[in-house]
Amino acid sequence: MTTDLFSEQMDSTIVFADGALWLRGFALPDADAICQMLVAHLDTHPPQQMMTPMGHKMSVLTTSFGDVGWVGTKKGYGYAKVNPYSQQVFPAMPQMLLDLARRAANQAGYSDFVPDTCLVNCYEVGSKMGLHQDKDEEDFSQPIVSVSFGLPITFLFGGLTRAAQTKKMPLVHGDVLVWGGQSRLCFHGVLALKAGHHPLLGSRRINLTFRKAGKM
Repeated sequence: MTTDLFSEQMDSTIVFADGALWLRGFALPDADAICQMLVAHLDTHPPQQMMTPMGHKMSVLTTSFGDVGWVGTKKGYGYAKVNPYSQQVFPAMPQMLLDLARRAANQAGYSDFVPDTCLVNCYEVGSKMGLHQDKDEEDFSQPIVSVSFGLPITFLFGGLTRAAQTKKMPLVHGDVLVWGGQSRLCFHGVLALKAGHHPLLGSRRINLTFRKAGKM
């Protein structure tokens, strides 16, 4: 069950759960430079279609920046220093991404956030992500920072069980979500990406998710 609570709100900052803020347009000042960097990087370091433990391919294409990268294989989910699909070490996180993540976390009240990984999810038309928890990290006291670029998408944010009611949030280019504290392990996902065209990223959406994975 979902509720669409935000379609009529135009505030730049919305508290959507305990410890969770929606910073509308927060990344726009950096969006052009970041998107240009991402397009160039993804052309030379193509993302992969990760696997679930059941052997199914995910509909999004994924890669990472940072000390470690998030991976999904038939063996399970987690973090690794080497991409198991390309056998290459994940590239260092660009300073512009680290700065954006830390500013957003600070804006949401998490002043000590220093992410060591940035998950890059590339959505094509029809790509989606089911409800899940971000629970592969070692320290749940650190928040999640999620940044949207490109086509709009509907984000779902629920509770601490998969069956909990979800809120529908229409994310657009430059929006940033930060959640932690009591909301850190809430289930979340996105509905299928609808067709469209964005002047910087064309027919796709790129989502950056910053986390503190911990020592691996």
